[in-house]
Amino acid sequence: MEINIEKLQEMDLDVDVKTPLKLYNPNGMDHKNKHRVKSIEFDDAFTRIDFIYKASTYYINGGWIQMDRDAYIQPKGSSEKYPLIQAIGIPIAPNKLHFRKQGQYHTYTLVFPALPPDTKSIDIIEKLAPGTYFNFYDVAYSQWITVPHAADVERSNN
Repeated sequence: MEINIEKLQEMDLDVDVKTPLKLYNPNGMDHKNKHRVKSIEFDDAFTRIDFIYKASTYYINGGWIQMDRDAYIQPKGSSEKYPLIQAIGIPIAPNKLHFRKQGQYHTYTLVFPALPPDTKSIDIIEKLAPGTYFNFYDVAYSQWITVPHAADVERSNN
């Protein structure tokens, strides 16, 4: 019995894959800040914001954190609100992440819909109410830095 297998020929495809724009906050690694925005990633489908939080020294075990399900981002000067799609590494209230000790660092990510490309500054709002909510106002990222990755450098050299 003879089997004929047709060998497929390899082809080079020049596919233009759009890399999301990721901007790093120069102050994101300032360990004097208890809570800070580390980076923001922009894509056609989403806006991803990474945070670093340092557990409180007020509580023996460092306390706890959570995120309100109605959190949103809002371009500065706009009434349009972009609701939270996903929280990674931080539970949605009423669930809580309890720290083990004071000063413990924790990173988490919030994902929102894509922002308009001309947005220069945003407010990140967990909740507008009395209390200790994770609100950041006028986050102007136009002076933040990008870090080229090896794949990006190689692609631009070809």
